[in-house]
Amino acid sequence: MTTAATEAFVAHRNLLFTVAYEMLGSAADAEDVLQETWLRWVGVDLDTVLDQRAYLVRITTRQALGRLRTLGRRKESYVGPWLPEPLLTAPDVAEDVELAESVSMAMLLVLETLTPTERAVFVLREVFDLPYEEIAEAVDKTPAAVRQIAHRARSHVASRRPRGTVSQAQSREVLDAFHRAVETGDLQSLLDLLAPDVVALGDGGGIRSALPKPINGADKVARLLIKGWQVLGPEVSFETTVVNGHPALVVRRLGELDTVMAMRIDDGLITGIYSVRNPEKHSHMAEVTALSR
Repeated sequence: MTTAATEAFVAHRNLLFTVAYEMLGSAADAEDVLQETWLRWVGVDLDTVLDQRAYLVRITTRQALGRLRTLGRRKESYVGPWLPEPLLTAPDVAEDVELAESVSMAMLLVLETLTPTERAVFVLREVFDLPYEEIAEAVDKTPAAVRQIAHRARSHVASRRPRGTVSQAQSREVLDAFHRAVETGDLQSLLDLLAPDVVALGDGGGIRSALPKPINGADKVARLLIKGWQVLGPEVSFETTVVNGHPALVVRRLGELDTVMAMRIDDGLITGIYSVRNPEKHSHMAEVTALSR
């Protein structure tokens, strides 16, 4: 029985991690949720389970909802802006456009504006296409209530999600141009890449210095970036990689990971810059994290 439970859990592990991560925005908490899911799963009589995938998703969702409320309390005392934990992801994530969008930094920040139940319903319905009846069991609501919550969450997200799909090639071109402009101190070229209402957020978690509050506006953001690069000097290097299914910049200082910089791009312009400097959020940047739907 234990072997059968293990095989089922391993078969769906990447899916369960993705569900938990999209609900929490924290890889460390998602891993904890999977551990809790496993402990409950091994106590289940598998002969009574009609659909193992649905059952495991239900356990994971319930554990993630409990963890989400705890995480909310932690964010209230967090030093400075809170950003999702970045993940080094494989090319197959980027190839699945819907999955890549759902785990992007930009979308995870939009999901932060939902209530815990709205977030769970949106993720399970819009990303994983679960039936309303299954979602209802996971969030302890009626199917009719879940339909209403899904409609409300969908409308909320639609008004805030990135506008239009930007290809991986286009994103990489923008990032390469951004890198060149910052490195050479070319203010005008940088301004040409930034939307007038661009917002820059930094997450240092009180461990590393970061922006204490959002910086708004192309001119302020551009001058801040160029000044920051000039202060850091030649000991800093940039490299482009794939984070959360999208091209992103990794900043290294004396060879050590310093900052993961993800961006939101709308209509060819950068509208959001998200710099994660908190080293406690870099644990999933050392090797690729497998995600799946």
